[in-house]
Amino acid sequence: MRHGVRHEVEEAIGMPVMVEAGTEEREVLLSAWEEQRAALRRAVSGLTDEQAHSRPSVSELSLAALLAHAVRGEPAWIPVLRGRGGDWTDRDGEAEFTPPAGQSVGDLLREHRRVGAEVVRAVRDLPGDLGRRVPMPVTPWGPPEEPRSVRWILLHLITEAARHAGHADLLRESLDGATAPDLMEPRT
Repeated sequence: MRHGVRHEVEEAIGMPVMVEAGTEEREVLLSAWEEQRAALRRAVSGLTDEQAHSRPSVSELSLAALLAHAVRGEPAWIPVLRGRGGDWTDRDGEAEFTPPAGQSVGDLLREHRRVGAEVVRAVRDLPGDLGRRVPMPVTPWGPPEEPRSVRWILLHLITEAARHAGHADLLRESLDGATAPDLMEPRT
């Protein structure tokens, strides 16, 4: 395992994913982020494309929609982490939850892993400590454009991934009754 972050969670689906014990803050935060991202991928494990695109609850969300949102939203933070806040006023938050036509869940899962690896590389390549402040993007929803620390951005990414992992757990259980602990059981 490189730098303590579990990149190949899909191959270890039978094992619980826990934040790595460590002392280097950057790696511990990346591990926490990956733990939540893995929970989203795990919720899709074993489903058909039709199931992953279905809306089994009163919510407009599907598991595929959550993956599409992560795939589009996470890499947008890379320029921000590098100190180039940017302008996000034209981003369509609702459209980010719409899976691209014709894209399979397998495609979304591969893309989710790829963009996660890009963010991890960007965070590891950042100079200085996580207290370094960077300009925030201009958005219609906030936060204000005041600079935030790189640590704040990483905690925000963890919070967002955890929120969506919780949504995914509920959607999966609504689909077929499988709970997160069920999905971590070794397959026989």
